[in-house]
Amino acid sequence: MIDFDEEALGEAYNKGLAAEKRGDRDAAADAYSRCLTIDPSDHVGAEIRLAGLGFRDAPPNAGKAYVATLFDQHAEDFEDILVRQLRYRVPELVAYVLRDSGRHFETVLDLGCGTGLAIEALSGRGGTTTGVDLSEEMIRICGEKGIYDRLYVAEAIDFLKSEHAEAAYDLIMATDILPYIGDLNPLFSAASRRLEPGGSFAFSTETMTETELAGRPFAVGTAQRFHHGEAYLRELLPRHGFSLEYFEAITVRLQDAAPAPGHLVVARNMTRHASDAPDR
Repeated sequence: MIDFDEEALGEAYNKGLAAEKRGDRDAAADAYSRCLTIDPSDHVGAEIRLAGLGFRDAPPNAGKAYVATLFDQHAEDFEDILVRQLRYRVPELVAYVLRDSGRHFETVLDLGCGTGLAIEALSGRGGTTTGVDLSEEMIRICGEKGIYDRLYVAEAIDFLKSEHAEAAYDLIMATDILPYIGDLNPLFSAASRRLEPGGSFAFSTETMTETELAGRPFAVGTAQRFHHGEAYLRELLPRHGFSLEYFEAITVRLQDAAPAPGHLVVARNMTRHASDAPDR
């Protein structure tokens, strides 16, 4: 249900984009702040744009309303833009690493499943599959493809904590959702609770140089996506009961015609049992 002035929001947002394009950061910040006044739920991602401009600290995540709106709008041309234009290959890289392990995963959870690229790449390595995405349009497309046994419209962490999630999975994948989450503690904690002992957690991140991060564990980049430091990932995973199986620097995709650096990670759950994992 829309409870804000869409016309006023669109006008303020377009003013912000125009100001940002011409390099007037103050005017852009004023316009994006106006967006938040009009629509506190932030369907246009004004808060993360303000963080990217340096006018706010990085929020803990990109916001449910913004992520759902963004991917609903691009669902139909998602694969053309991401795969063919931006040369996104993370699902294939994840599938290659998992196939190389020789393991078969009886229960697979795909968080931020999009149009199902990760499950399609993993073909033959998974049994029962569940797809979760905030975008109703993405879930609709997955349903039409018929590639998942179960599909849910939900935010990743909310789903992991919900009654709809299974007690434990053999594999949880999260390809390209960490760029929309800053603080990874809630995600890692929830994932460890939903993995079988020895189960795998496979995910990708985007990153910056240490100079750009300036000692921060994560930061918002110019493309309004979160970038996580390698040291942050390596410190956080064991805190939540994971041991590293695979950690590799990769090119995630193109961004403004240049390679976007990131990491491909596979970690194994070392907790006694998913339901016994302590609060963290």
